[in-house]
Amino acid sequence: MIIIKLSKLTWLLLLFSSYHLASFDYYSCEANQIDYLNKLIRSRRFRNRAPDHPAELDNEYDQPGQEYYGHFSPVYVGNHKGLKKADKIKSLPGQPQGVDFDQYSGYVTVDPKAGRALFYYFVESPQDSCSKPLMLWLNGGPGCSSFGYGAMQELGPFRVKSNGNRLYLNEFSWNKVANIIFLESPAGVGFSYTNTSSDLYDFGDDRTAVDSYTFLVNWLERFPEYKTRDFFITGESYAGHYVPQLAYTILSWNKKPNQPVINLKGIAIGNAWIDDVTGQQGMYDFFWTHALNSDETNAGINKYCDFVEYSNPCIRYLNQGDEEIGTIDTYNIYAPLCNSSRSKSGSTGSVNEFDPCSDNYVRTYMNRKNVQKALHAKPTRWSSCGAVGWTDSPTTILPIIEELIGDGISIWVYSGDIDARVPVTSSRYAINTLKLPVVNPWRPWYYNNLVGGYVVEYEGLTLTTIRGAGHLVPSYQPERALAMISSFLQGKLPPPS
Repeated sequence: MIIIKLSKLTWLLLLFSSYHLASFDYYSCEANQIDYLNKLIRSRRFRNRAPDHPAELDNEYDQPGQEYYGHFSPVYVGNHKGLKKADKIKSLPGQPQGVDFDQYSGYVTVDPKAGRALFYYFVESPQDSCSKPLMLWLNGGPGCSSFGYGAMQELGPFRVKSNGNRLYLNEFSWNKVANIIFLESPAGVGFSYTNTSSDLYDFGDDRTAVDSYTFLVNWLERFPEYKTRDFFITGESYAGHYVPQLAYTILSWNKKPNQPVINLKGIAIGNAWIDDVTGQQGMYDFFWTHALNSDETNAGINKYCDFVEYSNPCIRYLNQGDEEIGTIDTYNIYAPLCNSSRSKSGSTGSVNEFDPCSDNYVRTYMNRKNVQKALHAKPTRWSSCGAVGWTDSPTTILPIIEELIGDGISIWVYSGDIDARVPVTSSRYAINTLKLPVVNPWRPWYYNNLVGGYVVEYEGLTLTTIRGAGHLVPSYQPERALAMISSFLQGKLPPPS
C-alpha cells in the first residue's frame, strides 16, 4: 500500500482561492459541457458579490486548507492479474471494418471502502504502439465525460453516425501519434460510479486529482509495459484545472522515496479555464471584438467590473452582455445549432464536417445494451455529464502552472480561435500575468500550405492557436489539431511554412 500526504497539493489548490468552497448544485443528466462551465462561471459572481458594507465580509476561509494539514490518505493498489485481458474489447457494435488497433475498457477501483471506481477507454496506436508515448485525455465540465466527448466526438478513433447505431473512423485520431487513455472522472460521470451516495455531493478539484492519480498508479499495474513510457496529460475546458493539478500530484510523489515514478513529460490544455479574473475579462472582451456585444455594454463592463468582486452595476452589465449574444453556440460562434428534426438518419458522417447534434448520437449509442456489454460497463443510464456536486475549485491555477514550469516539463496552452466561452483572449491575459520572457516571438504556423494557427514560445510555456476551431478543437479542425498535438509530442513548435 502506498501512502500519500495530501496537504501540500490541497494547500496549493486552496491558498490561491478567494474562498475555497465553490459549491454549486448539479444539473439534470441531460445538461452538457457548456451548461456545466456556464453554471460554474456564474456561481463565482454571486459568491464574490461585493457587499454593501465592508463589515458584511466574513472570515470563514481565513485559513484555507487547515482541515487537511497532517492528513495522510492511503492509495489503494489492487490485484490486476488477468484484468488487462478481461478488459480487451473484441469489437464495438457497429464499428467499421479495417480497425487495426487494440482497444480496452473497464473499471479501476480507486477507493474500495467507498466502492468508488473510474471507467476508462484505452486505444493503442495502429502503428508502432510499442514506441509511441502514453497520453491521458480529460474533458472538463466540471463533471463531463472524456469518453463521450473526447473519444467519440473529438480526438478518438471513432465518431457516431446519426442513427446512433453505427460508427465511422476518424482518420485524424490522435492515436495515430500516441496510445490514449480516456478517463471518465470523477465517479458519477459517465460509467464511473461510487457506492457511497454522499460522494456525489462532495466532489471537487482536490478529490478528483487524488482519484485520478490513484487510477494511474493502478492502471499502470494492469498495463505494466507502459510504466516507463513517456507520459503526457492533455485535456480541455475545465481540465485547465484537472490537468495541471494531476501533473503537480504526479511530480510531487515522483520525488518521494519508495513511490512509483510516472514518467511525466508534459501537459497540453485546450481552451482551458485556468484563472477566473482573466477568464471572464477575456470572455467579454472577445464578445465585443467579435461584434457580439454593443459598445454601451462593453463600456459598462469596463467601467464597473474588475472580475474580483461583483457590484450590482457590474452584474447588470454582464447579464446584458450575455443576453445580447442571442441564441448561438458560444463554443463555436460561427457553427450551426443542433436541429434534430433535420438530422439525416443513417447518414454516413464526415470527420471534416462536425455535426452539432453529435451529443444526441453519442447518448443513443452509449445507452445501447450491447454497447455497454462490449465495453464491460455496468448497466447505466449514461449521460455526457454527471449529476455531481462541486465543493472546491480554486479561482486560479496559475500558481500551480508556475510550479510546473519550475519542474521543467513541457507546457502547452492551445486555443481554438472562434470559441467565445474560453476564448484565446482569456488564455493570453492569463499567460501575460506570469510575465514570462519570450523565447520565440509570435508567428503563423502552417499545415498543407495554409495558416493553421499562430504560436509564441515563452520560457517554460508555449501558446498556440488553431485557426477556425471552436472550444472542441479536434471536432472543428481535426487535421490542424493532429498537426498541433504531433508537434507537442515531438517537443518542437508547429512548422513555420
